[in-house]
Formats: sequence, structure tokens, C-alpha cells
Amino acid sequence: MPKEDYTFFPSEKKTEIAELGGDKLKAILRQMLLIRHFEIRGEAAYQQGKVGGFFHSYLGQEAIQAACIAVAGKDHWYTTTYRCHALALLLGASPDALMAELYGKATGVALGRGGSMHMYAEHMLGGLAIVGGHVPIATGAAFALRYLKQKDRLSFCFLGDGAVVQGAFHESLNIASLWSLPAIYVIENNQWGMGTSVERAVAVRPIATHYAKAYDISSYTLDGMNFFSCYAGFKAAVGEALSTSRPILIEVVTERFRGHSISDPGLYRSKEDLKKIETKDALLHLKATLIEEGIVTAEEFAKIDQEEKERVLRAMQFAEESPWPDPEVLEQGVFAPEEGEDATR
Repeated sequence: MPKEDYTFFPSEKKTEIAELGGDKLKAILRQMLLIRHFEIRGEAAYQQGKVGGFFHSYLGQEAIQAACIAVAGKDHWYTTTYRCHALALLLGASPDALMAELYGKATGVALGRGGSMHMYAEHMLGGLAIVGGHVPIATGAAFALRYLKQKDRLSFCFLGDGAVVQGAFHESLNIASLWSLPAIYVIENNQWGMGTSVERAVAVRPIATHYAKAYDISSYTLDGMNFFSCYAGFKAAVGEALSTSRPILIEVVTERFRGHSISDPGLYRSKEDLKKIETKDALLHLKATLIEEGIVTAEEFAKIDQEEKERVLRAMQFAEESPWPDPEVLEQGVFAPEEGEDATR
């Protein structure tokens, strides 16, 4: 089934604009611009050899997690993949500490030990590198919420379309349904699991619709290239999950503007296809809508854009000037100390 044939959760742009208000929409626009500039500059640093390992860009997908946090707020558990910079920014991690982590510096959010694929923030259980391996962790967080009877909180799990064929994903959905766990699983279907088209990797589409039926849970399908579709869908899903304490499966159909990682040239997409995809940019769509509605002017947008660019450039300078980790602390935190043992050893 081509993505053009998907039926997305309905949204009323005027309704969402009125509900959110101008100030919050401008704040969301700023968040998305921060993510965009962080990814662009982080990519540049990677290409200059300042960032080790891999770098997985969130360019093109900013509307998804921005909408989710706009609806749900930060006071839940969040788990995601190695494409994790955006979620950490949205949950309050500073660009300075995240950029320092990219550079492997001691001032990074994981003390320089995690790098691009292992970002953390308050209420963020991490960016995790094993495909599908984080889904049981998010499910465990949902179980903890149920066990502690924290009925006003949820566990959000973001995963890619490539993870839905992993056994851990299906085991997690099965037990979440059996035990009625308050979890929202969000499939960010950007069409390509590494370099393999989703049409060649996943037997059923829409993914969420079919898999949700198999596990007797609700599903939603959202347009990831439209912030308002994402906002409306997340609002409905969060409301349902909080009222029923049942798991929900969401599929957000989106496109990434880069390869799987920056080292992936993405030759499986033509330049013409990529140009067509970039015309659907959710950030530019939000900008146009806010200008059309009189919430921002083109000059205000340019000012916000420049401010966030400069903020990321300062973060790069901070990372450059930060110290490298001391090799003597490398083994700290690896093992739990025995009773009476020095925890810093």
C-alpha cells in the first residue's frame, strides 16, 4: 500500500491553532528550529571528524516529537532509538551538554561516554542503539507506572519502521495488552529501515492498524509531515491512554531528509525524489501557516531562526572548549558498589 493511500487521523488546523494559542505555537516553532540547526551543525561536526561513531539525523521528522511533547508535556517516561537528539532537546537537555556529548567531552549529558546514539534527559530513559531493544525497556517503565498506580503518567516509546519486525516489539505489545499497561508506542515510519524500503520489509500496511488488531489495542495513523495532524492525533491518543490505562500503537508516516546515518549516501533515493520530499517539510509548512494566520511575520521567523542558529553555534564552541574525560573515571558507574565499598572506584 503506497503511503499516499493512508488515511490519516483528522485534524482541524483552525481548532488546533485556537487551542494552542500564538505564544505556544511560536515556542513550538522555536523548538523545531533548534532541532533543525542542532542536526545541521552536528552533521557538519561529524563530517569534520569531531564526532565519533555514527550520527543519525532527525531532519524532516521534527514535527512528530514536537507535537507529542506539546500534547503530553515532559512528566512521563520517554524512550527512543539512536535517532535521539531531538527528544533530548525537547525534554530539556541543553544544546551545550548535547553537543558536548557528540564531541565525547566530559561536559556531555553522558559524560562523553554515550555519544550521538545515547542521549539522556530528565524522564528520558535514553537513546538506545539496538534496533527494537529499547521497546521492552519502555514496556517495563509502563509496568512500573501501573505497579505504582501512577495513573496520570504514560510511557512513550518511539521506534522506527525497521524495529516492528523484531521479536522484542511483538513480545512487548503482547504483554502490554495482556497486562493493560499505560504505554504509547510510536512508529516513526520514515519509509526506509536503513536502505530497505518498508514495502519490502513489513508485510502489512498501515502498520499500526494491522498490528494493533493482532494485539487487541487501539491504533492511530498520523501524517508526520504536518504538525497539526500530529498534534490532533497525539491529543486523542494521550486522552484515550490516560482514561483507559491501555496500550496504544501509533504509526506516523514521515520522511527523513538524510540517509539512515550521515555515513549513508542514500543512493536508494533519487535526487528528484528527495527534492520532492523536501517540499513537504513540516517546518516550512508550520512557518507558512503561522505567517498566514498572523501569528508571526516573515521578519520574526528570520529572527527566531537566527537566534536558534546562534544558540547551536555557541553550543559547538562550548563543546570545543570542554575537557576530555579523565581516563581514571572510565570504569565508574559500571558496577554497583558492594556494601562498604567506595562507589567512585
